[in-house]
Amino acid sequence: MQQRVAIARALVHDPPLVLADEPTGNLDTAASDAAFALMRQIHEQRGTAFIVVTHDPRLAQRCDRIVELVDGRIASDRPSGGV
Repeated sequence: MQQRVAIARALVHDPPLVLADEPTGNLDTAASDAAFALMRQIHEQRGTAFIVVTHDPRLAQRCDRIVELVDGRIASDRPSGGV
């Protein structure tokens, strides 16, 4: 529930971009899926862009694009085919 509140708080002023640092880091799989689905829904309805920082490869694969950093440098930048 706290993650949903944090997402709602970030969206209250209808920003064009939201920076999300480990938005599903403390959630179980079902709650993680629900939070990500909410971000996708907001993107589709409002056009809000999300930059998601995560160590979870499962979450990363669901994003549209993956930019991987190694030692502070871009190691790869590719589309993921986000679902």
